[in-house]
Amino acid sequence: MDAIRSVMVPIHREGWRFVAIFAVVSAVLFALWEPLGVIGLVLTAWCLYFFRDPERHVPTREGLVVSPADGVVSLIERAVPPPELEMGDAPRLRISVFLNVFNVHVNRTPVGGVIAKSVYRPGKFLNASLDKASEENERQALRIDMDDGESLAVIQIAGLVARRIVCEAKEGATLARGARFGLIRFGSRCDVYLTESMVPMVDLGMTCVAGETVIADAATSEPARESVAR
Repeated sequence: MDAIRSVMVPIHREGWRFVAIFAVVSAVLFALWEPLGVIGLVLTAWCLYFFRDPERHVPTREGLVVSPADGVVSLIERAVPPPELEMGDAPRLRISVFLNVFNVHVNRTPVGGVIAKSVYRPGKFLNASLDKASEENERQALRIDMDDGESLAVIQIAGLVARRIVCEAKEGATLARGARFGLIRFGSRCDVYLTESMVPMVDLGMTCVAGETVIADAATSEPARESVAR
């Protein structure tokens, strides 16, 4: 049964129309010239793979912050949260997770709480791995108010290839840690702005799994985590 589940991964509902389009185009290509049809089938399979939405095992201990996305930690630095979230002008520690086109693109909430702000802002489509993408690219920003009165921000950022941000989180909704809240199509980035009490538990270059990887901890006595590439 576990082997079957590892292969038969659910597909996010956003993906089915794209899979249908790829399949129809593949059928037409087969009618025109079989090798083109084979290429179409490969692309259809990739589309299914891109929109996969596997279950995740979310850690439950209080104080933990989980990654909002699958991908690699590309930036850890202090920055001011987006002004539309009304979180003040003081810089916060920001952890950025960069997604490539082979990562799962379903995004999950880093912490549990109430969606106090959900603001979309149009912008550019620079390479999402660049620092300035946080300020200049198209984005969807969420402010999550937690039970302890603190607020955390998570930002979906479109990238060079991405042209569509999907955010299903509505203002006023209460979401648990690790809950699905949207996705970004075809390559992107997620930023998390931590509170001062949260200690980063990842380092640059580390690979994250959305909803599972602990990226910060508000209830630890450990120093910020460091790593060595081997």
